[in-house]
Amino acid sequence: MAKKIENELTDQLFDAILKLKTREECYQFFTDVATVGEIQALSQRLEVAKMLKEGVTYEEIVEKTGVSTATISRVKRALEYGEDGYNIILERLEE
Repeated sequence: MAKKIENELTDQLFDAILKLKTREECYQFFTDVATVGEIQALSQRLEVAKMLKEGVTYEEIVEKTGVSTATISRVKRALEYGEDGYNIILERLEE
């Protein structure tokens, strides 16, 4: 799946993200490159992944996050069949 997005420009973006050193730098960079809605959508998806891993029901997730059940299903598919990105970051956030 990652092969679908791999290219020189995406490499450059990810290399740039890896150069960020503080939360404030992340806010500055992401505010410049993405809309508020895009940033919120990404953060909501991470929260959905966390909640799914904790066994929270779809109904509770919708109530707490306001995301659609389609988004929850997409995140669940990524957790089960994706590239393991959510699992990697959720484990690291627990450290």
